Amino acid sequence: MITSKVETSYILIVKDIDEALNSLIPFYSKHNLKVIKNEEKDEFLLAQANSAIKEAYISSNEKKYIILCGKSFRKEAQNSLLKVLEEPPLNIVFIIITNSKSSILPTIFSRMPHKFFKSESSKIEIDMDINNLDLKEVYAFLKENQRISKIEAKKTVESILFKVNSQKIKLNEKELNSFSKAIKLLELNSRPINVLTTLFLTLLNRNKLN
Repeated sequence: MITSKVETSYILIVKDIDEALNSLIPFYSKHNLKVIKNEEKDEFLLAQANSAIKEAYISSNEKKYIILCGKSFRKEAQNSLLKVLEEPPLNIVFIIITNSKSSILPTIFSRMPHKFFKSESSKIEIDMDINNLDLKEVYAFLKENQRISKIEAKKTVESILFKVNSQKIKLNEKELNSFSKAIKLLELNSRPINVLTTLFLTLLNRNKLN
């Protein structure tokens, strides 16, 4: 899944919309993120499109991310979104999450970058209680994974995020940024075990303060 912020609007085609959404949300602050979807069914309708347009035109001095979710998108909803997607207001970034390329009109699909995340990828399971981490447990994990690869380390960071979400743990801005920073450092080829050590120390420090 996507695990870092983007600066331009794009379409994300995934196997599981909720899973994709859960992997994205931890990287954004609540005050600059808006998720718009139909809570009653999986189709994105004109009502959701109107909400997205209204949200886009609420001025913001920093980047605001509007995520539009739906297994399918009604044609009239997409037509109403076309102008704001082509020329978004200042500081507005749209992310469309859907299951199929065919659910998006060619007029939109041809104008927005798209990424496919349809295939199943193996995950590294984190058998830890994040709320009750202790130094001994973290040390044992790091020792066992001291030769972890860059790809495995990124999957580990993702798995920790899934664990945070599943345990309904609320992270502050600094703690959220530590996950984004971990991914960026791994992409810059920092030593994986060092990146994971720093991330775990952040979580351990959080638990001490709570």
